[in-house]
Amino acid sequence: MEVLLERPVLVLNRLWQPVHTCSVKRALKLLCLGHAQVVQTEGEARYQTHDICSWVEYSGEERPTAAADLIHSVKVALRVPKIIVLAIYDRIPRKEVKFSRQNVFLRDKHTCQYCTEIFPEHKLNLDHVLPRDKGGKTTWKNIVTSCIPCNTRKANRLPREVGMRLLAEPRVPKWRPLFGLQKQASEHVWQEFISPDRKKVSMAT
Repeated sequence: MEVLLERPVLVLNRLWQPVHTCSVKRALKLLCLGHAQVVQTEGEARYQTHDICSWVEYSGEERPTAAADLIHSVKVALRVPKIIVLAIYDRIPRKEVKFSRQNVFLRDKHTCQYCTEIFPEHKLNLDHVLPRDKGGKTTWKNIVTSCIPCNTRKANRLPREVGMRLLAEPRVPKWRPLFGLQKQASEHVWQEFISPDRKKVSMAT
């Protein structure tokens, strides 16, 4: 039960834009308070929203996989929500992505920016494109992901001095609601809101 209660839930604002994530426990609390509704993510009524009463009713319908996704209380059993939409909040929070070792790896997709190979975190390092002893700063625009062999080869020199080229110019990442969230934690059904297919999205007239 505790594992299910801590599972991440995608939170949409009133305009159905992703703003952040919360735990299942928090999502159910918002649902019970009437501050949010659950977005149905499967079946013929996909994208239908539910208040607490209709979510209890929907949770009681028999499904082959329902048992693994139910949270039981003394009187009712509730399906674990994957997406909720807030009742009144319509803003998108603005903030910068925190500069950290893990977030640099995420920005660069765990790819060495010199040899272009993908590595697990324990085989990666951070490299100053312009070395610190030459005035290089520890910022988004001067730090890249590097595998240990490439990092050792480059040492405290400029990439061109050792015949190395960057895969891409380092930039400050554009903030998005789920930046930094472990890839394996996000639900497949979130992608339609996080990275919508522009070909399937038509402009309202």
